[in-house]
Amino acid sequence: MSIGIWAEKYRPKTLDEIVNQREIVDRLRGFVRAKTMPHCLFAGPPGIGKTTAALCLSRDLFGEHFSASFSELNASDERGINVVREKVKTFARIRALGDVSFKILVLDEADNMTSDAQQALRRTMEKYTSTCRFILSCNYSSRIIEPIQSRCAPFRFTPLATADISERLYYVAGKEGVALTEDGVNAIVDQSKGDLRKAYNTLQAAAAISKNVNEASIYTVIGKVHPKDIQEIIIQTFQGRFIEARDLLRKMLIEHGVASSDIIKQIHSEVFKLNIPESMKVTLVDMVGETDFRISQGANDEIQFSALLARFALVAEKLRNMDRI
Repeated sequence: MSIGIWAEKYRPKTLDEIVNQREIVDRLRGFVRAKTMPHCLFAGPPGIGKTTAALCLSRDLFGEHFSASFSELNASDERGINVVREKVKTFARIRALGDVSFKILVLDEADNMTSDAQQALRRTMEKYTSTCRFILSCNYSSRIIEPIQSRCAPFRFTPLATADISERLYYVAGKEGVALTEDGVNAIVDQSKGDLRKAYNTLQAAAAISKNVNEASIYTVIGKVHPKDIQEIIIQTFQGRFIEARDLLRKMLIEHGVASSDIIKQIHSEVFKLNIPESMKVTLVDMVGETDFRISQGANDEIQFSALLARFALVAEKLRNMDRI
């Protein structure tokens, strides 16, 4: 089974199957009961249910006429003005079947549409309101022009809760015959950052290697260094063993081929977990930010990481003089 199939296989089919975004689901149920709805703008991070909510709403509204009354376009692929003039208008002008007087057209990733396409779309939305309602799904609502935003009812989706993602992962693992450990779930949740699609794909990738999925297999699949290894580097640095810490970091960069951007992000996360004064955390975060900027501008990552560890070592020395570590 190709990667990504589980995310589609276990996608909810109706609004009743959606186990999160409760406030939004309740509003969508009201549209189903009234058999009418405005144009909608679904905004929020990726993988949190925007497209799924649009599909579930449409299935509940149209029932057996779903296929004829629903269409979806990915605006990141078809983003020009010709798409609005041809595909969108062709679908929007045809009257719907059944007892619902309109059809639904979902424009996924609408924030990738060109400015000209968005300008053409706003007139189309007005002209064909009686036969078609639009749902614009986007990650960044600020990239949607104001005239379109004013024509839509906004729905702000939020990242999924840890408990919801964990519950779904255990459910899918049980259905697929995968032994999923608690530390494995925690690793997936930590890496997915509220993105359920990413969580599904990570689980499926790990399950393709072994039916026993744990923390170690998750970090192997995603190609990132284990947080404990980053913690070890920081501990070695703060204990005055700069050379040992530098050797561990060089091993990650050269032997394991871990991306410098991943290492810097994890160092940033681990700084906040240190048992040191708040003022010192501020200093360390500032150092991490400067290193990240230098690397992003093309500086040698090994030299920059060595400099960062050296500055960490100086902070540790200052803390030792203060008897704080």
